[in-house]
Amino acid sequence: MRLRSTVLAIAALAGTFELGRAAERQAPRVYELRTYTTVAGRLPALHARFRDHTMRLFEKHGMRNIAYWTPTDSARRDNTLIYVLSHASREAADASWRAFAADTAWIRVRNASEADGPILARAPERTWMVATDYSPATR
Repeated sequence: MRLRSTVLAIAALAGTFELGRAAERQAPRVYELRTYTTVAGRLPALHARFRDHTMRLFEKHGMRNIAYWTPTDSARRDNTLIYVLSHASREAADASWRAFAADTAWIRVRNASEADGPILARAPERTWMVATDYSPATR
């Protein structure tokens, strides 16, 4: 009887795991590409803010940090940060961004990092993406 209960429990767990994997396949994660353009000379301040605070706060609010880049072309290498976040869905992203914007830790970090003036020259550019079925991100 005990063996039968154990086998049934394992089968139930395996079924639950497989259902979870099927749900993941049906609802792919969304990726958010963001491009920030800074005021002249302020890219180091933006890097420090992300390195020391923002990335951790993103994770706190359910956003996954995927990768961060700076361009190599001379026109943008000194004023541009490009990065990708991953979210469970667009709805989850919206909720995460609202929570992040209201977080008192973020507000303190933002205000402190902008004590010498604004960092961003304009609003960030955003592109929403899903991985293709042949993308390494889907493996």
